[in-house]
Amino acid sequence: MANNIWKWDGETLPNYSPNPNPFFSLQEPTLLIGLRPAAGCTGEMLKQVKQWLVKGLQLGIGSQVNTGYGSLIIAGEKDSIKPFFTVEFSLEGQLIHGRQKFTQWNWNDRRDEWQMRGKPDPEVRPVAFKSMLRYWFRAFALGVLPSREAKTLEGQLFGAIDPQTLGWVTFQIHNGKLIQPEARPTSQGKNDDCGEQSGELKLFLSAEAPNQQAKAIESLMKTLVWMMFHLGGIGQGARRPCYSRKTRERAPWWRGSSLIPDSEDDFWNLPDEVTDFQRLFRRRLQSFYDALAQLTPNQNFNFHAPRSAGQASKQNWVEAVDSNCCIVVCGGATRYSKPYALSVLHSEELKYNGNYDATLCGTVLGAKVKPSPVWIADLGDYQVVTIFGVTDDPQNPRRRFLRELKSQTDRSNYAQIWSLT
Repeated sequence: MANNIWKWDGETLPNYSPNPNPFFSLQEPTLLIGLRPAAGCTGEMLKQVKQWLVKGLQLGIGSQVNTGYGSLIIAGEKDSIKPFFTVEFSLEGQLIHGRQKFTQWNWNDRRDEWQMRGKPDPEVRPVAFKSMLRYWFRAFALGVLPSREAKTLEGQLFGAIDPQTLGWVTFQIHNGKLIQPEARPTSQGKNDDCGEQSGELKLFLSAEAPNQQAKAIESLMKTLVWMMFHLGGIGQGARRPCYSRKTRERAPWWRGSSLIPDSEDDFWNLPDEVTDFQRLFRRRLQSFYDALAQLTPNQNFNFHAPRSAGQASKQNWVEAVDSNCCIVVCGGATRYSKPYALSVLHSEELKYNGNYDATLCGTVLGAKVKPSPVWIADLGDYQVVTIFGVTDDPQNPRRRFLRELKSQTDRSNYAQIWSLT
């Protein structure tokens, strides 16, 4: 299942519109392919055709080729195509799912409707990582490029239907495993551990990637992967870090998603101090925009003075790292079983009529679905908080949250990453 939850409307900004795309796939089948020389075919010709066929099959056949499906290798041999970037990871909290099993219809008195919750099967899918990288690329690109240019380059990097292109980068997951199932949604599951998955994310250049831009593509994607790991999670709970709800009266007993790199490479080392992390993240931003400039030679931009991707108001915002976006890093004590920054977001001071404010925390009631403009990633000693649609209006809910976060945090544990001014 490929869940395309963002859809471009022409050349304007993309809209949030979940669009499940089911497709058939085979898990590690063995195929026998035969070649027979016709009249006039020499041994050298047959050898050349075989080489072409082997190379073409290794690049992949069928649908979703750039998300790890359809790649064939000769039985008993290792894949000769090498990735340009690899990272092992673990995911804690709400897991990545591959399909939903039908259960039964049940009446929900609170919502006054029939519901079929389904039983999700956890599966570590490369399309989940590609979609999240695509999301963060779009968010950063829209802050410095016109939407038309951002859409074009997004399609070139990740693939697109109109115009049809495979994409310059292919994404694969190796050794994907379910370590710990999600907590049972019953009273018996209240003391279950949070769900956990692991695997190895690998990035490859596709046959469509232009050779003269290969280094820039690799640099941009490597930096983008690093930023993805430090801005949020993967899947349904991606905008919140994993946290316990065991003090609640009913399931779910865990919420959120924490994506953790399992690597001893210096590239993934994080400093202990908030200000040192601020400087590290800004160096990553510099690398990202340097690579982006090489891939868009006809565009002149200055990420120190980002553009506005669209009008922001109390009820509306654009999910773009632009002039209306703020990214901060902060640290503090865990409260109510929640990481510090999340406890501030969910505090009573920021609630609306006793409930979470939809313009801060999003809403999923009925047919009205709007994702939260706030992302929080928990990195242990501190959290990274991304807030879209922050304006100068003191009544702007995101401005109020930012003000509360800064006022409640010790000065030594608070630093602004974006904007750079």
